[in-house]
Amino acid sequence: MAPWDFLFDEKTYKVGKNGVSPIQNMAAYLGGSAIQTVGDNPVTAYRQLVQQYAKNLAGETVAPAVATAEANAVFIAAPFTASMSGLWPRLIGVLFKRIPKFGVLLGYTYLSGNDEPGYAAATAASILSAPFINPVRMVEKQQRAFLKQTGTEKPIMEILGEASSKYFAPLFRGTVPLMGHSLASAVLGLVGQPKLQKYVQQQIGQSGQMSGSATNLVASAVVSPIYVVVTNPLSRLEVIMQTNSIKGKSISPFEAVRE
Repeated sequence: MAPWDFLFDEKTYKVGKNGVSPIQNMAAYLGGSAIQTVGDNPVTAYRQLVQQYAKNLAGETVAPAVATAEANAVFIAAPFTASMSGLWPRLIGVLFKRIPKFGVLLGYTYLSGNDEPGYAAATAASILSAPFINPVRMVEKQQRAFLKQTGTEKPIMEILGEASSKYFAPLFRGTVPLMGHSLASAVLGLVGQPKLQKYVQQQIGQSGQMSGSATNLVASAVVSPIYVVVTNPLSRLEVIMQTNSIKGKSISPFEAVRE
């Protein structure tokens, strides 16, 4: 059986023990991802700029307060442009990023005979989906990488044109830290949070003191800080590797760690 054959299997559309079918599960993940992408884009843009400006144009490391001030200045000068920078590749990437990731996650779950994604499925999804996800993240970061110098987003076609001169190899910069980032996201968000939510429901929800939505919020409140702590260093490595000029020399994972 080919990896994607499960999409054409009638079992994929059959409601399971958890009350939903695998295809409904995927549709829910995709819909939630699209809504989240629009809502968190300003925060994502701001975080990238703060991390990017940790090093000035001369290549020297600056204090966090200086990097924050630089990011604030960009947002003050062009709040809408800065907030929405990189949004279109992220929205388009909901399909290019999420379908491979969730496809492998749910496909592995289906092939293994489980009703819900586990840690093995999360690991497989993180590794196998990275080559599909990374080009989208690279374009997204390149769009806003030069906001301080130009005040505008870098056009997508210009980014792809520069990458084509190097046979599109620059689009895969940062794949290694992305695998770690994706693994943390899958383990904590797609596996850990649902398991924690069930535990909260068992301990508190059944007493009637909290609704299903409330227990979900509790689980999210516990998982989110862990996710931030785990992924922030990996995000920093991605920013180092993906925001330097495509025309220039690439930065290896080891060079990024040393920096």
